Amino acid sequence: MPKIYSDPEAVAEHIIRDVGTNLVVGLPLGLGKANHIVNALYARAKADRSINLTLLSALTLEKPKPKNMLEQRFITPVIDRLFGGYPDLAYADALHAGNLPPNIKVIEFFFLAGQWLYQPFAQQHYISANYTHAASYLLSRGMNVVTQLVAKRVVDGETRYSLSCNTDTTLDALRARAQGGASFKLFAQVNSELPFMPGAGDLPADEFAAVLDSPDCDFPLFAPPSEPISDTKYAIGLHAAGLIRDGGSLQIGIGQVGDALAQGLVVRHRDNKAFHGIMQRLAPESAQLAAAETGPFEKGLYGVSEMLFEAFLALIDAGILRREVDGVILHGAFFLGPQSFYRTLRKMPPEQLARIQMMPVSFTNEIFGDEEGKRRARVDARFVNNAMMATLLGAAVSDGLENGQVVSGVGGQYNFVAQAFALEGARSVLALEATRPSGRQTLSNIRWSYGHVTIPRHLRDIFVTEYGVADVRGKSDADIVAAMLQVSDSRFQNELMRQAKDAGKLPRAFEIPAAHRENYPERIRAALKPAREAGLLPSFPFGSDFTDVEQRLIPALQILQQAQRTPLQLAGLLWQGMRHPPDAENRECLARLRLDKPTHFAERAYRALVNAALQRSRTG
Repeated sequence: MPKIYSDPEAVAEHIIRDVGTNLVVGLPLGLGKANHIVNALYARAKADRSINLTLLSALTLEKPKPKNMLEQRFITPVIDRLFGGYPDLAYADALHAGNLPPNIKVIEFFFLAGQWLYQPFAQQHYISANYTHAASYLLSRGMNVVTQLVAKRVVDGETRYSLSCNTDTTLDALRARAQGGASFKLFAQVNSELPFMPGAGDLPADEFAAVLDSPDCDFPLFAPPSEPISDTKYAIGLHAAGLIRDGGSLQIGIGQVGDALAQGLVVRHRDNKAFHGIMQRLAPESAQLAAAETGPFEKGLYGVSEMLFEAFLALIDAGILRREVDGVILHGAFFLGPQSFYRTLRKMPPEQLARIQMMPVSFTNEIFGDEEGKRRARVDARFVNNAMMATLLGAAVSDGLENGQVVSGVGGQYNFVAQAFALEGARSVLALEATRPSGRQTLSNIRWSYGHVTIPRHLRDIFVTEYGVADVRGKSDADIVAAMLQVSDSRFQNELMRQAKDAGKLPRAFEIPAAHRENYPERIRAALKPAREAGLLPSFPFGSDFTDVEQRLIPALQILQQAQRTPLQLAGLLWQGMRHPPDAENRECLARLRLDKPTHFAERAYRALVNAALQRSRTG
């Protein structure tokens, strides 16, 4: 049985006494980190240079850090409300400051997007890994300790611990240990807010060497609030929703596109006529609609996704996710979401929760191991993930920049692309915005070529932008270029087409069809406006941790952020805000930012800018 501790320093002492001073510690991805134990180990190694501490991890979660006065005034109350008791990870603070002690290393295989883009140590110690390979990489580096946040339950006097949010790599590592292929000790920290998930991650106490279990070390789970879904993301999600086959299987990646896709599926199922109306306005050609899957879900879907998030619960509530595989409708490997998501899982009746099973990442992301059973289960699978950029010839850029800097990581993207080609009737859907802002410019995310790729072009399948669907699997290069041009922003189509023709990949006489020559953001806004006004496409379809006032402020702050890239637009906002005094609704928002009674020039300027941005956000 494990030794039970109430003091994290005592757990650190236990680890050092039991394992030694050469510690190679595996930390679960994201939510499942035992922060107090990790910080205690870090403090011991920092104070004692004879201890060599290597932390192997992924997705280090940190509280948002405001960059200017306006951000600070908006986000600080949100941080206090949502993350007030969350203990910061000491190694992350040291990495940002550039003062990590020489006897401590931090090695990650997946970054929070953009978090470590300009931090040389993090970039130099990053491991590029498919998610399914991560556990073997940790073990090959001599991992001798795993620390994990767990849920606790006592049944008939027997204490059990659930790996809960992170069965992903821990279960694969435990299997390797049981087979004699690894030697490490598992340490746990109990968290009262973590849902106790049944299934493979429900472990007996004797699997653990020691457990930190104390109210003094309890803390609120990291709960990033849902972000509002933009018109662009909704358009992408709706196009993707027209590709999901009834009776099939579904995987969704993290982010707003996943939420938009889920809401699109809910509209498609509950109000199919409205869904078709939206798609007729959004899609420029009827052929695409005829080929898509656009009916309600009579058979239902089965979910198998490395990440679970709140949108999956909405699909269950809507009766969409209901096709059972061995009594289960949803298999996942890790989860992360807002407080309402964790609360729903904690309060879910046992018979319902049993239909959601947390599994090792080798189960969700691969077909190996019971391959026959997985092939039967994962019929007509659709794997929907995000990309940053794509080339006209069908390569995808999802994790890094041309100069080698890592933005996030490969994660499970290649795993799901590989499954899409291995499973009968399966497709990989890579979603990306057609453009992105860069300083005062707008750049195309569809490029002729790029110096780094995540998914090579010989694994091209389906790309979705706000302008439509490009089905490029098995097509000739000329057909692929033509399809990618049709989902590109029209401001960049001519130059992209010229580059393709210069390379001999398009006939000189080729022209982009007229139906795809109106790919502008204004058309997307106009196409979605009726559905927005009808409440079918809310900014927060699955609820929000933001207050009503904060929800009104968010689109206004986004308008202001965009205007800051162009001095002329910023000046126009300032003039508008000064000429038109705020109404009662705007005054409430200004008070939330402490701009209702400005005391100096900067506050007066911000007051006018925010007031004007609020006015514009209401008029569309």
